[in-house]
Formats: sequence, structure tokens, C-alpha cells
Amino acid sequence: MESAGELSYMENGESNKSLMGKETCNTNNGGVIRTAQNRSNSFMRKKSDPILVSTIRFQILRQFLANLQEVIFGTKLVVLFPAIPLAIAADYYKFGRPWIFALSLLGLTPLAERVSFLTEQIAYYTGPTVGGLLNATCGNATELIIALFALYQNKIHVLKYSLMGSVLSNLLLVLGTSLLCGGLANLKKEQRYDRKQADVNSGLLLLGLLCHMLPLMFRYAAQPTGVSIAESTLQLSRASSVVMLVAYIGYIIFQLKTHRQIFDAQGDGGEDEDEEKAVIGFWSGFSWLVGMTLVIALLSEYVVGTVEAASETWGISISFISIILIPIVGNAAEHAGAIIFAFKNKLDISLGVALGSATQISMFAVPLCVVVGWIMRIPMDLDFSLLETGCLALTILVVAFTLQDGTSHYMKGVVLCLCYIAISACFFVHKIPAPLDQTNVNLELNSA
Repeated sequence: MESAGELSYMENGESNKSLMGKETCNTNNGGVIRTAQNRSNSFMRKKSDPILVSTIRFQILRQFLANLQEVIFGTKLVVLFPAIPLAIAADYYKFGRPWIFALSLLGLTPLAERVSFLTEQIAYYTGPTVGGLLNATCGNATELIIALFALYQNKIHVLKYSLMGSVLSNLLLVLGTSLLCGGLANLKKEQRYDRKQADVNSGLLLLGLLCHMLPLMFRYAAQPTGVSIAESTLQLSRASSVVMLVAYIGYIIFQLKTHRQIFDAQGDGGEDEDEEKAVIGFWSGFSWLVGMTLVIALLSEYVVGTVEAASETWGISISFISIILIPIVGNAAEHAGAIIFAFKNKLDISLGVALGSATQISMFAVPLCVVVGWIMRIPMDLDFSLLETGCLALTILVVAFTLQDGTSHYMKGVVLCLCYIAISACFFVHKIPAPLDQTNVNLELNSA
């Protein structure tokens, strides 16, 4: 009786012998690099039963159903997939825009987890370097697509809020909850983690913070002179973004090549052995990835287009929705996995999820949006205003001090969670209409 994994390899015309050879090759130490994000998402997956599709007579239909079973029904978040057609129907029939916003957010949750699954499947065929590069660039695909649509619609305030909110959510909520739950579940055990990975990510986050603060400090330093500084701030932001992207490329080389052993150390344990094999073919995985990316793009357009309406209807500020709600819903599966690993006293993976995602957003997604805006002639800069930049600075400093000794207990989690609650309360009452600031910048640039 053929399994779903064997069916996927039949697409490439490979025999069972070559299948076993490839699986053996991929599970060796030199095989696929599984990042912390992939391991955290694996807890949301469930195994399918190949017997259900193996009795289908036609091979093409059997292969399609096998892939459908793995991609759509292979996640515990399958109950949220109906939100996708409901969001499309709500937009088509002109339902209330807050309903479109809420359904789109729910629909993005399983899609984000499935994109991680598909990139991991493709990585089994592309090798460790290309696979690791895919994980390093697609790990936060949902946030990046939402940001690019906000940039395209010239909603710079939504872009900045959502990206900064993702960093705050990973550093305070995810990491804090993981340390809290892990500490409570392992009161009689000493929880330790490798400081090397934490130090690398903390250094990059501090570099990103410096690049964020330079345009803000420049604006406040030049403001008393009365000179138009919008163009200078924009140029400084673009130069800083190039520096950040170069640093991120160096981080990728550091992670995948020169110091790979630092990041491989977090993959110990036998629970992931059953996951370390491909269950769908390369072209099937690529096709599903393209399709889901297009659906994410559609839902992201709905989210960006209806966020103001949701803010007015619910009486909640745009800053709170963008900084708090969107990052929590978009990465719910990954965040839940990080907490589960902390319960199992595997803090290296939990730290890899939180710090790795925050570093990717800060050093890759944000400067990439600045460069894309540069190409599109949209004045996207790194000036996130005083309140947002101050919250980001305090968050990075608190996390860096929290992780400096290599040990953990639940009180560290309590401190980080309380910091997140305080910041959430701050943005909940923050009613300043951020789009006015961007309008002023555009007018100043046009006059200059």
C-alpha cells in the first residue's frame, strides 16, 4: 500500500529505492537545516492517513488528494481555513468592513503556518543552503506581505506599526510567555540556554535600533534651525537601510555557513525525527506555496484596506490594532510552538523563535520596505516617532539584560509579560492620527 510520501515522489518518476535513498540523505547531519521557527510550527501539524487516498484509482487524482490532505488537512488550524472564503465573500457582497478585517486576520493564521511547512518541504529538495535561505527570508512572509501592501497603498503608518509590533510581540509576549510557562512547568529543574545565539541576535537588534534612532535624533537636532530636513532624513534612512541589509546578509552567512554549529545545537531531541522527511513533491510544494502566497496577498490587501474602518467601528486606535492585534494573530501558530518547547525545557528553540523572528523583521523586513519604497518613489523612512522608537529601545535593552546570564526562571517571564502589557496599554490609549504626520512629510518633500 502506497503512502502519501511515496506518491509525492512518483511525480518526479522516482522509484521506492531512490525515495529511500533521498530520505536517508536528507536526515543526515548535512541535510536540511530546520530553523527554530520550523520546529515551533511543527506542533501545529498532524499526520495524515495515506489509506484514505491510496484506494483512488486515477493516479493524478490520487496525487492531488494526497497533497490536499497534507497541505490543507495536515494542520491543527484547519478549522480556521473557512475564514478565507468567508472574507472573500464578505468583500464581494459588501459586508461590513470590520467583518472583512476580522475574517482576513483569522484566515492569515493557518496560511502563515502552512507557508512555513511548504518552505520546509521545498528545502528537502534544494539542499541545506538554499533551504536555510528560504527559511531566513520567508519566516515572516505574512508580516512582509502586509507591509508591502501598506507601502503600495501609501499607508506608511500601518506599515511601521505592524512591523514594530511584530518585533515587540516576539521579544516581550512570545519570549516572556515562554520563560514564564517554562519556569512554572520546570520549577525543580534548572533551565539553561546557549548564550551564543542570544548574543548574536541581541547585537543585531541593537544595530537595528541604532539605525532607527539616527533619523529620529537627526530630526530633533535639526528642528530648531527651521531648515527643511525631510529629504535629509529620508536619505539617511535609505543609507541606514542598506547598512542593515548588508548586516543581515552577513548574519545569513554566519548562520548557514561559518558558524552553523551554533544554530544546529538547538535541534537536539528525537521528537522531530518523524518530521524529517518530505511528504509532497518539489513542484507540488512550489505550486502550493505560490497559491498560498497569492491568497495571503489578497487577505493582506483586505487587512490594510479595512484597518481604519475597524478602528472607527471598534473604537480602538490604529496603533493598537497594528502593533498588538495583527502580530499576535499572524504568528499565533509559531508563538504557541515556542511556548510548548519551553514547557519541554528546550529554551534554545524558544529563544530561536522569538529572537530570530524579531531580528528578521528588524534587519530585513523594515530596511527592505525602505528600499522598495525608494524604488517606488514613496517616502518610507526609519523615523518611527519618539513613542514607538522609545518603546523599541526599552524593549531591546530589557531583553538583552534578561538573557545575559544563560539561565532562566519564571520571574524573568513575568517581567517581560508585564512590560508587554504596559506597552499595550500605552498604545490602546494612543489616539494620535499617525497619517497626518506622513501627510506633512509628503507636503514638505514636495515643497523641497
